[in-house]
Order: sequence, then structure tokens, then C-alpha cells
Amino acid sequence: MDHLIDELVRLAFAEDIGDGDHTTLCCIPPTAMGKSQLIIKEDGVLAGVEMAEHIFRYFDPDLKTNVFIKDGAEVKKGDIAFTVEGKVQSLLQTERLVLNVMQRMSGIATTTRKYVNALEGTKTRVLDTRKTTPGMRLMEKEAVRLGGGVNHRIGLFDMILLKDNHVDFAGGIKQAITRARDYLEEKGKDLKIEIEVRNFDELEQALNTGGIDRIMLDNFNVEDTREAIKRMAGRYETESSGGITFDTLRQYAETGVDFISVGALTHSVKSLDMSLKAV
Repeated sequence: MDHLIDELVRLAFAEDIGDGDHTTLCCIPPTAMGKSQLIIKEDGVLAGVEMAEHIFRYFDPDLKTNVFIKDGAEVKKGDIAFTVEGKVQSLLQTERLVLNVMQRMSGIATTTRKYVNALEGTKTRVLDTRKTTPGMRLMEKEAVRLGGGVNHRIGLFDMILLKDNHVDFAGGIKQAITRARDYLEEKGKDLKIEIEVRNFDELEQALNTGGIDRIMLDNFNVEDTREAIKRMAGRYETESSGGITFDTLRQYAETGVDFISVGALTHSVKSLDMSLKAV
């Protein structure tokens, strides 16, 4: 999916630079050379270094980076993640996009690591969702992975997830699952099928229908989650979703659920503070 990353970078530069960075062009000679360094300004988990290198190469292949701290590492205030050197005009025009991407990705990785650490000692893994910034999904899901989380489906194309609206429009749990299985057979596709259930009645319908890979327990409380997992008896992967906060995360994990999906990893995360300064 590198073409999607390139398209995002192209659009980002188009909206930022437009017909020219006139501030830079008016005061920096095209032959001027220099160096900048990426300075970490608060503790967290670093993400987006490889993406920054991609942006630099895309804009100016002659820019040279020297990486000191790799993606996924824990960083402290004052750390220098990398230096980049080359034409000063290029350094100034790439600065904001690199920071926007790295601050966002590092914020997501930092938040994810917090959730992962809270689950330590259980078998439960934290999943991301499709609640991502439009156009930035690949970067944001990569940040979740760097933070120690697990990527759910990337989009609507790599897994079948029959949610409440699909079930309601299809006429019920059994109809939705049956149509999904028939579709995959007809199209010759090998995709996992997950079904979302909202109560024990829907859970029993899903168990009786079968032919699925994972069951999502939507807005089940902790006790009901424990009971649902007991009823499933290990027949399918299990996922909890909806209404789960950081404070209740561990309680859900201790029910034995395989996955907990957390939209907050990407939809409302705080960026990690950093700056790209001239050396």
C-alpha cells in the first residue's frame, strides 16, 4: 500500500506549499546547506521515524538522515531521535509535515503502550479500530503496532465484520452469517468472518449457526462477558468492544477474552510533543 502513503504525502505537501513556500524562498538561497535535529520534548514511545525518512526522500532524495532512536523505542524529554541534512529549503518545507506525522504517530504509540502494559499477565491483546483520521489510517495503525497493540482489519476489504447494522439490514444473525459464507464461496475469497452480538439471544443464534471465526461482544458488562465466554467454551476467538475504558480494561481482560478493541487508541489521542530544530 505504498501508493496510498505516497498519495497522502503528495496531498499534504500540496495543501501546505501550494504554489510555493514564499517565506523560505524569499530569504534562503537555493544553494544553502544545513542540518536539523528531531528533539523529543516529553516522555513517550517514538513512532514515525521511518515515515519521516520516507517524506524526506519523497521531497528531496538528496536529504540524508542519521537515526539515533528507532521506531517503537521509549524516549525521554531531551532525546535526539535523528538528524537530517541537505538543502535548507528542503529542510524547512518538510519540517511541518514530518512533525505532524511523528507527533500523531508517537501519541498513538504512547497511548497504546499504556493499554498494553495494563494487560500484562493476561492473554488479552488490545486491538485498534477503523476510527482513524481519514487518509492517515495506515500510519495510525502502524503506530498502534509499534506501541505493542494488534491491528484489527485495515479496512472493509480484508475481513468480514458483520456489525449490528449489517445484521439488522440482513434480517438477523443467521441470515447475515449465511450470506457472508455464500459470498466468500461464490467469490473464491478466503476472509475471516466476525459477527457482532448485542445480547445472549444473538450469541446463541451465532453459536447455533456456526461458520464464523470470531464473536464480538458489543457493550456486554464484565459479568455478562465472563458468562458469554463460558458459553462459547473456546469454540471461537472472542472480542470485547464498546463502553470499555482504561479503568475497566483489566477487569474485561480477566474474563479471558482474547481481544479488546479500543477506538480511543486513534480517535482521541494526544500528540507527543517534539520539534525539528536547526543545528
